Parts: sequence; structure tokens; C-alpha cells
Amino acid sequence: MNGNVIKSNSILIILPAENFNEAEFLGTKNTLEKSGVRIFIGSDAHSVCTGTQGLKVRADVSFFNIHVSNFAGIVFIGGPGVLNYWDNDFLHNVSRKFYNADKVVGAICSAPVILARAGLLEGKEATSFPKDKEELEREGAVYKDENVVVSGKIITAQGPQSAVEFAGKIIELLKYNRTYG
Repeated sequence: MNGNVIKSNSILIILPAENFNEAEFLGTKNTLEKSGVRIFIGSDAHSVCTGTQGLKVRADVSFFNIHVSNFAGIVFIGGPGVLNYWDNDFLHNVSRKFYNADKVVGAICSAPVILARAGLLEGKEATSFPKDKEELEREGAVYKDENVVVSGKIITAQGPQSAVEFAGKIIELLKYNRTYG
């Protein structure tokens, strides 16, 4: 398989080491995989990530081994554990690198706050878990009370009920990038 196929058809999903939202993860992952997208899991977990209901997922890539050129995009999954990443400078830098490389950048539930604090949502329409609305607005985002919001190459979503729609928008952008990008 050549590098372009891998790069244009691979998404890095960032999971909190603990307490990620399993419905958001599985809904997003399964929808992407059904469309032929290759999924890789990134985390700072030393062995496995653990969901809020006990689901265990092994990480493929540690944070410090993330290479933007290996992926067509990055997606941050929410859940209570993602609050630990809101102020993670490394993840802020990684998300900016993906954005600046014109790659798809997605976040669901409370994870859009990471993108907001990285400066990626300033002046852009975005959504998140409703209780995090003020966090987005504080960073200059234009909050929309919608399941999924697409603003250029950035896709944000409210929560588990939006996971399949969220993944569908990611697929649309990946197809657009392959065709026109």
C-alpha cells in the first residue's frame, strides 16, 4: 500500500486514557471504518484507554509519536476524561499542525474545548456538549446549538447522539480532500 493511500484514508482518534465516552468512540469509529477509513488510536495511556463503562482500547500511537504526515485528519473523542486535556499544550500544538496542514480536525462532546483553547475556533461556528458553550465562547467561537457544525476543515459535535452524523461529515471532508485537495 503506498503512502498516499494510507495518508488520505487514515484518521487518528485521540482517546483520553480514562473515562472516554464509549458511545461517541464506537459510533464514530464504526461509521468511519464502514466507509473504508483506517483508524489509529492515539493516547497518553501507557497500555490501554478505559471508557466510562469499562471498555478497554489499546492505543496505537503515543502522543509524542504523532506525525501529522501519516494521517488525513485527527479526531478528539469526549467524555469526562477529556477535561484533563483542555489545557494540554502538546495537543493544542498537534491540533494546530493538523489544521495548518489543511487536514480534517474534529472534536465531539467536551473535546471541542481543546480546539478552542488551541485558538482554532476563534471567529468560527462550532458546537460542543451544551454545558461547555461558555468555554467555546470565551475563546472566541460562535456557538451553535446543533448536533454537528462544519466550519471549513473543522468539525465539532455535541455528544453521543451525534457520533454517526459527525463521522459522516468527516467522511465527506475526506472525500472532498481526495477529489479536490
